[in-house]
Amino acid sequence: MAMAQVFISYASQDQAVADAVCRALEQAGIACWIAPRDVVPGESYSGAIVRAIDAATVAVLVLSGSAAASPHVLREVERATARRHPVVSFRIDFASMTPDLEYFLNTSQWLDAATQGMERALPQLTAGVQRILAEPPPAPSAPGGEAPTPVTGLLGFRRAGVPAGGARHGVLIAMGALIGIALGYIAVDQIWHSKRDAAGKPVTALSAAPSFNPPAHSIAVLPFVNMSGDKEQEYFSDGLTEEMLNSLARISELQVAARTSAFSFKGKDANIGTIGRELNVGAVLEGSVRRSAQTVRITAQLINAATGFHIWSQTYDRDLGDVLALQTEIANSVASALKVTLLEDVAATIELGGTHNAAAFDAYLRGSKAVLKHDAQSLQTAIAMYGEAIRQDPNYALAFAHRSFTRSSFAEEFESGRSAQIADFDGAQADARRAISLAPGLSEGHRALAAVFDTGALDFAQASEEYDRAMALAPGNADLLGFYGRFAVYMGRTEAGIAAARHAVVVDPLNPRSHRNLLQALYAAHRYEETLTVYQDLLVLNRDDPRIYGYPGLAHYALGHFENARATCEIKPDYWLNRLCLAVTYDKLGRHLDSQAALAKIQASLGDAAAYQYAEIYAQWGDAAKALECLGTALRLRDSGLEGLKTDPLLDPLRREPRYQAIERALKFPTQGT
Repeated sequence: MAMAQVFISYASQDQAVADAVCRALEQAGIACWIAPRDVVPGESYSGAIVRAIDAATVAVLVLSGSAAASPHVLREVERATARRHPVVSFRIDFASMTPDLEYFLNTSQWLDAATQGMERALPQLTAGVQRILAEPPPAPSAPGGEAPTPVTGLLGFRRAGVPAGGARHGVLIAMGALIGIALGYIAVDQIWHSKRDAAGKPVTALSAAPSFNPPAHSIAVLPFVNMSGDKEQEYFSDGLTEEMLNSLARISELQVAARTSAFSFKGKDANIGTIGRELNVGAVLEGSVRRSAQTVRITAQLINAATGFHIWSQTYDRDLGDVLALQTEIANSVASALKVTLLEDVAATIELGGTHNAAAFDAYLRGSKAVLKHDAQSLQTAIAMYGEAIRQDPNYALAFAHRSFTRSSFAEEFESGRSAQIADFDGAQADARRAISLAPGLSEGHRALAAVFDTGALDFAQASEEYDRAMALAPGNADLLGFYGRFAVYMGRTEAGIAAARHAVVVDPLNPRSHRNLLQALYAAHRYEETLTVYQDLLVLNRDDPRIYGYPGLAHYALGHFENARATCEIKPDYWLNRLCLAVTYDKLGRHLDSQAALAKIQASLGDAAAYQYAEIYAQWGDAAKALECLGTALRLRDSGLEGLKTDPLLDPLRREPRYQAIERALKFPTQGT
């Protein structure tokens, strides 16, 4: 890597052009680094890219509409400019750039291949890069001194800031915290005053970060600070914050950042401007909670994320039984401060399914706190707490809905016996139906019933109907969007599903689960390059999570990149999906004993519960009879994995088999179009 002089950045859609650029430069004796060719098997993909950028002298960007839309490309350009590497843009179409990308390219060289054609542009690129590599590195200027004189460009492109006659312009030093999801570093760069675009017209340079332009009426709710003097009361302040967030999210005119992304700033010293940019919201609501035996004091303040100015603030003292009405009051005040024209009865919308019983509300918040750990014991605790909330208020629809969610999750992930699992799903269905009878317009009730039909009964037609009802009632709920998006793709509604999963990432950008749902949806849709792009974002968010490697590994496998598949799935080899990936990949690599060993490990840990996964492996090994036998077992056991049968890439070899077609018919997938 130290020998690579040029790092090549490109969007996956432009790989053919990037490969041609790489060949042209290397034929001229210029060492290049390009992914995935130069990623060492077993090496961290994102780590390899960062090290390659740092080691290079020049970055060459294949600039296109696809590149401009790619966060992956933006982060590479951002890193290169932070390392003060010249960035040569090899522009191949006339698509406009995003403000973020234009900001970083404002100091870079460019070459118009779109107008000149590849045959003329590639030799110019090669000669220009050779000239840059031959230049001595600029000496840093003394503090307060003059910046080094830039050289004029050549062969059809030049460095920004140097007009055609070569006259030197002044320099503006821009220093700012550039918050990047991947790299998180502070970029200091020289911003020159002018350049020309691909058509030869002057373009005014940006002298500061691109303007912040969040969606109208967008807001994030930060965790309210617990002022009770008792850390054990944290569940109450966090839970009350979440309920406040949910209340605002029910107002259709508001776009509210999801809980996980907003709560990711808890305990961190981040300013409001940074939070606004990270979550792409125009306003931030923050505050504090002080609880006593029977009363609560809430101080709330609304801040403009772009200016940092306070828009509105208020302190409320209420009895604990009045918290539901207080949520409505605060939501109305926030909407008014943001100049939102309300199209619904806010009180009826927010208070739907809630409770005025203080003890019921307290138990509900304790259950919501417990469920976040998502292990067997915490889910059981949550079920008990929701049960206590229902005992205190038998008409508490939200408590019924959330107990239903939790029962379904426990049954699917932790219940061992089939009879006990059936009992859990039956209880979950009863809870969901009770929630709907109490509050027919409550999205959570319909979503809970959809989960029962989906994973418990394998009744995908009814699950689809309930998901559709839930989506109509809460189109901006990030969790619902993510799960619905994945489900819709599995059902064959590909475009609608991917759109929903992408929307979930927009609403909840810092939540790995949103990205995982999108990852799975894209993989199921056979969109493997896009799957690998989402994988890069997941590596940044939580590279220690073993759940993020299996689908990217299988995407490499589907593309025929078997060594990349092996390297990806060996990062966390003990997780069941990664073992499945290795079982099929080792087979393609001729490592048949290792392939058999990977299958044996899954069988030892999961037994018949993984019958569907065994079918996937045998289908890829070419043993159709064994694969179909395992699918029959999965159907008999009502394996929730069958949800993905209709679109699963690993089962493609079985599609023409009569027995496979019979199983698909038995599952009664909905017949909606894509």
